[in-house]
Amino acid sequence: MTSTFRTLDSADIRGKRVLLRVDLNVPMENGKVGDATRIERVLPTIREIADKGGKVVLLAHFGRPKGGPDVVNSLRPVVAAVSELLGRPVGFAADCIGDVAASAISAMQDGEILLLENTRFHKGEEKNDPAFVTELAKLGDFYVNDAFSAAHRAHASTEGVARLLPCCAGRAMQAELDALTLALGAPIRPVAAIVGGAKVSSKLDLLGNLVERVDTLIIGGGMANTFLFAQGKAIGKSLCEKDLADTARSILAAAQAAHCRILLPIDATVAREFKAHSPSRFVDVDHVGEDEMILDIGPKSIVAVEQALANTKTLVWNGPFGAFELPPFDAATMQIAKWAASLTRDGKLESVAGGGDTVSALNAAGVADQFTYVSTAGGAFLEWMEGKVLPGVEALRTK
Repeated sequence: MTSTFRTLDSADIRGKRVLLRVDLNVPMENGKVGDATRIERVLPTIREIADKGGKVVLLAHFGRPKGGPDVVNSLRPVVAAVSELLGRPVGFAADCIGDVAASAISAMQDGEILLLENTRFHKGEEKNDPAFVTELAKLGDFYVNDAFSAAHRAHASTEGVARLLPCCAGRAMQAELDALTLALGAPIRPVAAIVGGAKVSSKLDLLGNLVERVDTLIIGGGMANTFLFAQGKAIGKSLCEKDLADTARSILAAAQAAHCRILLPIDATVAREFKAHSPSRFVDVDHVGEDEMILDIGPKSIVAVEQALANTKTLVWNGPFGAFELPPFDAATMQIAKWAASLTRDGKLESVAGGGDTVSALNAAGVADQFTYVSTAGGAFLEWMEGKVLPGVEALRTK
């Protein structure tokens, strides 16, 4: 699919000022980067542009500043981490437009790297204001977007600049687009999707899109309770959006019409208290007590999911099966993650996963590196799965 997107393979960047949009919105602890995953993902693109003789000018946002520059949301403390991981010096400019940025860029030699200050310190960034876009574009000869996680936003640095400068996808963006095409664009069938998480309401668009695209839809987490309730099951004190019962039934009907098999839990792990290691038991979903809550799927359901995956060629996964942050209610998510990883290792399954909780769960299971691809993009990954157009991606298409 990336053939429909321009990539660095065809980019002539020697001696050029390359505006490279990256995601450096990383967690900070005591002035230091707490999790460098997002930085690590863009290192290959930074190195490649620098090694090809381009001047690498990094554009990024950080936090949610209100009304202009502030120390808390400055990108300055991130420079050291980028430099250390890159193994090369990285300069910093205290603004992303104007004389401060322009003079810092004009002083650069080919192959050097400079990080500009937080783009969100200017209101024009999130408004995609043409005047701000023009100011950014003045600073570069070429634009590369390597921030898929920000591609669902039509901001100046993610979409606007791509309209004014020659542009292409960076390597991390390219890998993400390849993986997403593999998962739903042109997948090897049969395709299964696991959708978990707490609420049906947050994933209505997702479920609606998937029933048209996949062969098997496996529903877990709190949202499965809403479907069980819609089928007339007693679910005790379980998390449930009872007002969405009709919606759940309409999704089931749409799946049937689209010949998409929906797999719901047949048994559950229930407890009376929502806390780690609270006494629990396995019950069929028809036998949940009035004072009990479903906190994970049960062993019969795990076997059913594993059998479904064994007959699947492509898996896309968003959301855990149970309250995975509270043992023992992480059991199903851990076991199924390890099973999907083993199928992937054996070459029997293409597995693509994404979303914050999903990434955390796969890391907890120790298998994140064994999936075909794990997206750290969060909102952009979800919107792509919902079938929505991502402005930052569309801007990179070959015209």
